[in-house]
Amino acid sequence: MFRTLRRALCAAALLIPLLAGVSPSAQAAEDAAGAGYWHTSGRQILDADGQAVRVAGINWFGFETSNHVVHGLWSRDYKSMIDQMKSLGYNTLRIPFSDDIFKAGTVPNSIDFSSGKNADLQGLSSLGVLDKIVAYAGQDGLKVILDRHRPDSAGQSALWYTAAVPESTWIANLKALATRYLGQNTVVGIDLHNEPHDPACWGCGDTATDWRLAAQRAGNAVLSVNPDLLIFVEGVQTFNGVSGWWGGNLMGVAQYPVNLSVANRVVYSAHDYATSVAQQSWFSDPSFPANMPGIWDKYWGYIFKQNIAPVWVGEFGTTLQSTVDQKWLAALVDYLRPTSTYGSDSFHWTFWSWNPNSGDTGGILKDDWQTVDTVKDGYLASIKAPGFPSNGGGPGGPGGPGGPGGPGAACTAAYTVTSDWGSGFNAEVKVTNTGTTALSSWKVTWTWSGSQKVTNMWNASYTQSGATVTATNAAHNGAVAVGGSATLGFGGAPGGGSVPTVTCTAT
Repeated sequence: MFRTLRRALCAAALLIPLLAGVSPSAQAAEDAAGAGYWHTSGRQILDADGQAVRVAGINWFGFETSNHVVHGLWSRDYKSMIDQMKSLGYNTLRIPFSDDIFKAGTVPNSIDFSSGKNADLQGLSSLGVLDKIVAYAGQDGLKVILDRHRPDSAGQSALWYTAAVPESTWIANLKALATRYLGQNTVVGIDLHNEPHDPACWGCGDTATDWRLAAQRAGNAVLSVNPDLLIFVEGVQTFNGVSGWWGGNLMGVAQYPVNLSVANRVVYSAHDYATSVAQQSWFSDPSFPANMPGIWDKYWGYIFKQNIAPVWVGEFGTTLQSTVDQKWLAALVDYLRPTSTYGSDSFHWTFWSWNPNSGDTGGILKDDWQTVDTVKDGYLASIKAPGFPSNGGGPGGPGGPGGPGGPGAACTAAYTVTSDWGSGFNAEVKVTNTGTTALSSWKVTWTWSGSQKVTNMWNASYTQSGATVTATNAAHNGAVAVGGSATLGFGGAPGGGSVPTVTCTAT
């Protein structure tokens, strides 16, 4: 509802450790799902081969702010963050933006280029950086949903237009974005406008305020240049006198569905929050949280349950500080349907947020921009879903011409402690292909002189026997081009140890 508490605290932070996420379980038949562009069929989203998929993702915000780029790049390389998202089991990125990024001369700020971080982003515009993020996400097997979050970086708007950013600009920029990624199926769709709210209406017929009619105009404009995209349409705040969260009220769909010029493209999107964002009457109901499925059914769940269209909960989040919020999140996760039971015949979702600097929810990352809030991430474990096929990769393959494991395959590894606070530490190992052929896999080994133990690792799997650790590449970063590199990270304890010698084997 009233989202005045939602704020981005743009403060750079320390670097400390994280904990690896839980790998999602899923039906084997769905492991290869996700190829190509997607379309809808009843309440499901299907890939180009007709296989059902489940969006199970994360919001990474910043392009919509005065930084004009995703946040956290003041601390880390963007590729390491995307790798970490993948390792935690998220398969989709929702990336908010404002129309400011289309203005000539808009450049990102607060990006750290030291020590080789974000090197390929130097000199790029905000749209150029977005291109890089989309490309790397696709290479990692993540899909992207682009979210028109605000007309400008100054703040959220109730309607899809303002005096400074008219509807014509909104539609022109959406079409430009759809054209920009034409043929790049990493971008599967566009969320037309974030959280329409009063005086926005649904089905009232007033072209100045009827969000449903505006969504049809914008959706058709997008499809006129890129007919393969999904069109994500959020709700409003109030319908027939019944109010809810901003963007979270889809009650009007039953009477006034969104009709587009291309069939099977509409996905309805709801937002839902807990008391760390604002109070709602249902939180004080004596039957809470047993009352919540009925609330969700009323506002948006019926669309899925009646097989009208897919439903995507594009934002939901909480600081988890209160017992009410903890019960709310547990109930919502159960309502969204566990992947192990229902597979992709489920609600879709992207959690708010990856960023820790969302003032009224916090994020999956803690304030150091590395450590994972494992409690919060753990709530989502049952609804995570399989990843998607990579849209990129290097040449050669195991045993093939130019593939690793033959003549010319070689690698080195560099071990760096990035933070040490006594009782624990954070470190990374950078593997560099120093040979003359591409690698398809690698492993590194080191032996500590003290009693250190790995507590968690990302972007690699590991075994530890005594003081000796062997780490093997993850599925997404085994391929390393000649001269290229891949990085794993880990947390360990205790701190204070010396840096060991690391050996690297190209396998």
